[in-house]
Amino acid sequence: MPITTTMPMALKMHGALSSAALGKQLGITGEAARQQLLRLAEQDLVVSSSEAKGVGRPLLLWDLTSAAQSRFPDTHASLTAQLLGIIRTHMGEGALETIIDVREAETRTRYQSELAGKQDLADRVAALAALRTEEGYMAEWREEPDGSFVLIENHCPICAAAAACVGFCRAELEVFRSALGPRVSIARAEHIISGGRRCTYIIRANPQ
Repeated sequence: MPITTTMPMALKMHGALSSAALGKQLGITGEAARQQLLRLAEQDLVVSSSEAKGVGRPLLLWDLTSAAQSRFPDTHASLTAQLLGIIRTHMGEGALETIIDVREAETRTRYQSELAGKQDLADRVAALAALRTEEGYMAEWREEPDGSFVLIENHCPICAAAAACVGFCRAELEVFRSALGPRVSIARAEHIISGGRRCTYIIRANPQ
């Protein structure tokens, strides 16, 4: 895969990075990464900003532009938004809620089936992240020192639908809770629809 393709992917996954940090991610030198970034900047795909880091020169960070963000899969965004608008206008909110409920039920059944038999919470979170990645969410997860888990979705392939109807986001959170089990709490910490770079969820095992 060309570096010019993997660079936007790395920035999508990790957020703003210095050329040195990006080079480390890609297995190349920081200078080689900087040269590639300059080429991407000429195409309006990346933009740089300075971040003060105590004493010394500010750190130059690179991030994706809105033009680059638009190149990631959007699951036919304009058509989705149009169809949801037609349903809301001509069939009412009740019909829209029915669609959300049916999707939620089908997704819950599939997730519960995939996570069945996984007793350890870390295994369930890992399986959930894998499922979400298969669906285009570019998901990853990690365990924190306090024993909690963080589920990160770096992309939202249904962003247009979620923006048109927040019920989709509400339903997904309920599906996560159902799939992970009753002794688990989950809260959304970042939200793309609310202006976040990604969607992030904090997952904790409740005391017995």
